[in-house]
Amino acid sequence: MKSLLTPALLCFAAACSHAAPVAELSSACQFAAQAPSDLSDWRAAGFETETPDRAASDLAACLGDADPFLRDKIGYEGLTTVLRSGAVSEATRRTLIAALSDAMVGDDPHGVHAPFAALGLSELARTDRVETFLDEAERADLVATAAAYLASVTDYRAFSDTEGWRHGVAHGADVAMQLSLNPNVSTESLLDLRSAITTQIMPEGGHAYTHGEPERLARPVLFMASRGEIDAENWQAWFEGLVAPAPLETWGDAFSSEAALARLHNLKAFVQSLYINASLSENPNLEPIATGALEMLKALP
Repeated sequence: MKSLLTPALLCFAAACSHAAPVAELSSACQFAAQAPSDLSDWRAAGFETETPDRAASDLAACLGDADPFLRDKIGYEGLTTVLRSGAVSEATRRTLIAALSDAMVGDDPHGVHAPFAALGLSELARTDRVETFLDEAERADLVATAAAYLASVTDYRAFSDTEGWRHGVAHGADVAMQLSLNPNVSTESLLDLRSAITTQIMPEGGHAYTHGEPERLARPVLFMASRGEIDAENWQAWFEGLVAPAPLETWGDAFSSEAALARLHNLKAFVQSLYINASLSENPNLEPIATGALEMLKALP
């Protein structure tokens, strides 16, 4: 098939010398100079490449680009496709984990790099879940990075028609989900992830979620509960902490405060997602979730 790509992209779609794993990420998206139509053709062709290590590294460098097309449709979708091909080396994946972990705490003038680095990190965590390559210490570091990022998010912008997605809370929850699904992640690490999730169920400042964040936060909780490693008493104590209205005297007081109403709205949306999914599941390990969520819904106004 004749390639529709420009010469700079032919290295990904046609025969090239097989380069060694890339040592570090480029500081800028290498595809910014390419015609969008050529990039769209490459995307439509499934991001075909014979140099997956180089492709993965160059695509990951686009995750911080201000252009939503380059960041999302090329950077994120391309990185996901190449990683899911199973052809990216362990060395390059380790390099990407380190680089994206740094990006989640580095300078981010457009407010897009950190959340998309988290999204890329979720795909890298998935590769370790599908076929283990990280050792115990590396995996624990990845959990610590994911938990710290999710708990640190204060930019709650989700989608803009002109600037595209940010969605830091949802993307942080996606990393937590992939780690919660990984049987090699310890119970202690699951509890650390749950603590980070808890900080974002009712974010400070009165922000009301409108872009599916409660459902995204609920997914890793459901998956970690399905493993059956956290006992029913622990889940009961967690639900009791969630339902406590502090700093309000009662949840009924929320109806006199815009910020408190946002907290109540976010909490109910999160717990409803837990209850619907847990109650419909045939996994007995989710019974404490269904029970605790139902009791919460009865207690909330």
